[in-house]
Order: sequence, then C-alpha cells, then structure tokens
Amino acid sequence: MSDLRELYQQVILDHNKNPRNFHELAHPTRTVDGYNPLCGDHYTIFVEMDGETIKDIGFTGNGCAISKASASVMSSTLKGKTTQEAHQLFDVFHKLVTGEPSSLSTAELGRLAAFSGVSEFPARVKCASLPWHTLNSAIEGDKEVVSTE
Repeated sequence: MSDLRELYQQVILDHNKNPRNFHELAHPTRTVDGYNPLCGDHYTIFVEMDGETIKDIGFTGNGCAISKASASVMSSTLKGKTTQEAHQLFDVFHKLVTGEPSSLSTAELGRLAAFSGVSEFPARVKCASLPWHTLNSAIEGDKEVVSTE
C-alpha cells in the first residue's frame, strides 16, 4: 500500500509542477472563477463547448499542490467528454475525496485515484474539489464566482 501511496504522491507532484492545460483559452465559450478563501486557492476555468461536448479546457491561477494537480488532472480527464460524463466524473471524484465508497476499481479511476488520500485530510477536500466545482458551474452556464465557503 505504501508503494501505491508513493505513486499517488508522484502523480500529484508531477501535475503540480507540470500542470496540463495551464493556459487561458483563446475563445472560451464559458469562463468561471473559483476561490477558496480559507487557503487562498484561486483559479479561472476556461471551457470551449461544442454542443454538449467539452471541446477544450484551460485554467489559470494559483493555489496549493493539491488544487493545482486536481485542476490539471480534471482538465485532461474531461477534455472531449460530454457534460453528462463530466457530471458523472464530478460525482465519482467528490465521493473519492470525501471518503465515500465507490463501486469503481483503482484501474477504472485512473489518475483520479491519486486523490483518494485527500479524504484523510478534511481541510484539503475543498482544495481538491474547487476546480471541479468551478468547472461544474461553467458547464451549467453559471457565471458567478464559485466559493468553497
């Protein structure tokens, strides 16, 4: 189990140091800001929609390693997915970081499994879920700032 935990830590550190899709989109369909006033995480999520499909996702901002890695993994996981698939993966991710049981195996979770240890640190759940809540708001068409408080 410690080898698996170490692998998860490496995934989070890699996505923090080399975040995927860390850029503003040239022509986003939707843009929403997310803010965690407790720790200062702040991200802007840019989404380009093609009907019900997430054609492209980018993000800018700053925060802790967990929030930046979460935004990176989220953006690369959800690019090309439908809004329905994105909502389903949001639910899976939320259950994962809050410690709720999931019917998915580690293999089925893929890179999302790296965040399974977040549930052991309740203060970090908001860090990990901020980008997901912000994207969820964007695909719903909401424009207000998303706050974890």
